[in-house]
Amino acid sequence: MTTTTGLTILITGATSGFGEATARRFAAEGWRVIITGRRRDRLDALKRELQGLHGPLEGGNVHALRFDVRDNAEVERAFTTLPDEWRTIDVLVNNAGLAVGMDPIQNGNLEDWGRMIDTNLKGLLHVSRAVIPGMVERGRGHIINIGSVAGKEVYPRGNVYCATKHAVDALTKAMRQDLLPHGIKVTQIAPGLAETEFSLVRFKGDERLARVPYQGMEPLRGDDIANLIWFAATLPVHVCINDLVVTPTAQANSTLVHRTP
Repeated sequence: MTTTTGLTILITGATSGFGEATARRFAAEGWRVIITGRRRDRLDALKRELQGLHGPLEGGNVHALRFDVRDNAEVERAFTTLPDEWRTIDVLVNNAGLAVGMDPIQNGNLEDWGRMIDTNLKGLLHVSRAVIPGMVERGRGHIINIGSVAGKEVYPRGNVYCATKHAVDALTKAMRQDLLPHGIKVTQIAPGLAETEFSLVRFKGDERLARVPYQGMEPLRGDDIANLIWFAATLPVHVCINDLVVTPTAQANSTLVHRTP
């Protein structure tokens, strides 16, 4: 395991789900954690919580950046506010992402499509473009992209969401190739069914529908993915996990799930 003292991780979409669990895990281990998100109230609350997990480091061990990954100008402005001591980002977790709606392609909602493309694909690119040059300059770093089994296999009514996650899969491979000469690790973690706010967002706040995907089985949790991110990020320098697909035991692929009554 590599030495992690004094390292800094930046996590997008840190105010819920995988991102929030990952922020908690790394803060508890003594890392300097940059949390990002759109919701200022949640960012502030999480920062206060994380500051107490390991005892505050000199200058504080948590820094919050509020921005919407979809807006590149907003991303760039946010990064200009980073104090000098926070500019060395060792690990970037591109976690911000969502699914909206489950319409068949012929009835697709253009607003939903745009929101998924702008967040899952363009948002990942915006933040990566802001962070990668520093990693290249230093000759080290680790990018962890949160993909999905939907990026491996399309399922009915998943159309545009699946397309964006296939793009994440392709971009991760492309990043790995482009950044190979610079000593930068690139990893994709592709979860299956996981109970977070994901389903609630997909079904636009309908709690009854949001519970349906997880009925009769035990889904993944935020902590499960946070533990995998921790594992990937703390391997020896010469070891890189390129692609990690993880599902609940009850799930074999995007469409095959064993459910009990």
